[in-house]
Amino acid sequence: MAANKHIESGILELYIAGALSEKENEQVYRLIMEYPEILEEVKEIEKSIATLTSHVAPKNVKGSFKDILIQMLQEKEDSAKVVALKTSKRNWVTYTGWAAALVVGSTLILSLNKNANLQGQIESINEAKEQFEIQLDKTNSNLAENKKLLAVIRSKDIVTVPLQGQKVYPEAYAKVYWNKDSKNIYLDVQGLPDPPEGKVYQVWSLKLDPLSPTSLGTLDDFATNENKVFTINNPNDSQAFGITLEPAGGSKTPTLDQLYTLGAV
Repeated sequence: MAANKHIESGILELYIAGALSEKENEQVYRLIMEYPEILEEVKEIEKSIATLTSHVAPKNVKGSFKDILIQMLQEKEDSAKVVALKTSKRNWVTYTGWAAALVVGSTLILSLNKNANLQGQIESINEAKEQFEIQLDKTNSNLAENKKLLAVIRSKDIVTVPLQGQKVYPEAYAKVYWNKDSKNIYLDVQGLPDPPEGKVYQVWSLKLDPLSPTSLGTLDDFATNENKVFTINNPNDSQAFGITLEPAGGSKTPTLDQLYTLGAV
């Protein structure tokens, strides 16, 4: 019978051991679908391996389960050794026990690899979560600061002073929100370009007659300030405000040919 021929050939053992080519695997799969007895034989082989997982491979046996099955199949082709293979059930149990141990070991390694990959994914997710929480805290902080700033500039006690672009950069503009009670100004410089390397914007409080400038400091973190609004202490009785472009560190007096914006109170 065709089914018995395939069962006795040893190809089912090689199929279970993964020792066949892709084409041969497909052929065996079709046989399993066609012959119920072949399917039952495959189940029995797998069952035998499962029940022998506690066996330990003998130290004097060399080669993998795949190699052993191939060798057994080759030996079957030699008629002089057929009887020995059929009668040596102890050897088959030894080989199968070793195979089961190899199967269990391989499964354990795959499981460990999957766990390691899963752990890596969890760590990546945790890192992304931490970054998100940092960004969320920063966003919430910015939102709170913006709400505070909005409340300040909407106050009835605020004096608004628009600063117009000057000859060096006519497109420039800025705006001062001055709270005389708190002696602070809130300077919006969204309309200024980024300063060149080695240069910095410097803010001036001015008295007009005679012209007397007083430095209110430099905007050192202009590039990193996202909303371009700066809170600056101003205890002066200002009549005007101006912004100049100065060398890094600022200047004692304004460089008038680098006057970017100017506005009178």
